[in-house]
Amino acid sequence: MKHRLVPALALALCLAACSSGTGATTSAAPNADGSPKELRIGYQLIPNGDLIVKDQRWLETSLPNTKISWIKFDSGGDVNTAMVAGSIDIGLAGSSPVTRGLSAPLNIPYQVPWIFDVIGENESLVARQAASVAELKGKKIATPFSSTSHYSLLAALQEAGLAESDVTVVDLEPPDIQAAWTRGDIDAAYVWTPVLGELRKTGKVLVTSKELAAKGKLTADLAVVRRQFATTYPAALRTWLRQQDRAVKLVRADKASAAAAVGRQLNLDPAAAAEQIDELILLDGKEQAGPDYLGTPEKPGALAENLRSAAEFLKSQNKLPAVPELTVFQKGLATEELRDAFAG
Repeated sequence: MKHRLVPALALALCLAACSSGTGATTSAAPNADGSPKELRIGYQLIPNGDLIVKDQRWLETSLPNTKISWIKFDSGGDVNTAMVAGSIDIGLAGSSPVTRGLSAPLNIPYQVPWIFDVIGENESLVARQAASVAELKGKKIATPFSSTSHYSLLAALQEAGLAESDVTVVDLEPPDIQAAWTRGDIDAAYVWTPVLGELRKTGKVLVTSKELAAKGKLTADLAVVRRQFATTYPAALRTWLRQQDRAVKLVRADKASAAAAVGRQLNLDPAAAAEQIDELILLDGKEQAGPDYLGTPEKPGALAENLRSAAEFLKSQNKLPAVPELTVFQKGLATEELRDAFAG
C-alpha cells in the first residue's frame, strides 16, 4: 500500500536537502532529554493502527517535547522519494516499494521496524465489465506505479497468462483513479481502500491481494525508519513502536473506538471504517517478532524472504536490475529495535 507525494513537491524537497548538504536531515540538536526536536511521519490513508495513533495524538502525548509532523502521501513510491531527500523520519510504504528501496540502485538507508498490516481484501483488481482477469486483454488498467497494487497487478496478469504488454497499464494515484473511473477513462484498476470501496460500487472484483497471498504473492504495508534517526533517537523509536502496538490492541479490545478513530481520519462513518479494518491483518508487537514476520536479531523472520521473493518477481518484470542477496533484506529488518521496544 504503498502509496506517493506530489512529484513537484517531492523534487523540491530533494533539491532542498541536496543543496543544503544535509541529506538525511537530523541536523538540529536533540532536546535536553535526548528526544528529537521534531519527528516527521509520512502516513497514508489506510485503515490501520497508524491512523489511530494519529487521531488519538498518542505520540504528541508520549513525546511532549517533540514536534510531531504528519505528512500525507498517496503511495510508497513517493515515501521512498521523501526518504532519499531526508524529508521524513518514519514512513509507511508497501512491501513492493520497500523491496525497491532496499535494492540497488536506490539502496535507501532505512529499515523496517514494524508491519502496519498484511494486505487482504482491501487491495483488489476491479473491472467495469470483464468477468475474469484474462478478459482484460487490450484494456486500460490504472494503478499507482511502484506500489503493492502495481506488484499485485503484475502478479495477477501473470497468473492469468497475460503479459504486461497485453494491456495498457497507466500510472495514477488513488484519487486520480477514482476520477478516471468516474469519467470512464479506464477499464479496470488495482487499488486500495478507501478508493477501492468507491470502485466496488459499480465494478466487479476480479482478484484480491488476499487471494494472491495464498498463491505466494503476499503484500504488506510496512513502516520504514531512517537508520540515522533510529541510531540517534532509539528511545523515540521505541515510543513510536509502543504506540503502534497500543493501536493494534485497541482494535482488538474496543473495536468501536478504533473504528471511530479511523473513520474520523478517512471521513467515513464508524461502521464503514470497521469493515475496512476487517479487510486487513493487524499484528501486535509479540506477533511481529515471530518467525513468520520480522523475527529476532538472532533469527530474522520470513518477511526478509518475502521481500527477496518480491525482488525476484520485480526482476523478472524488468522493474529491478538485479536481485539482492537475502542478507540485504535481513539487515533491512530492524529486529533489535523491535525487541528493545517490548523487552521485559
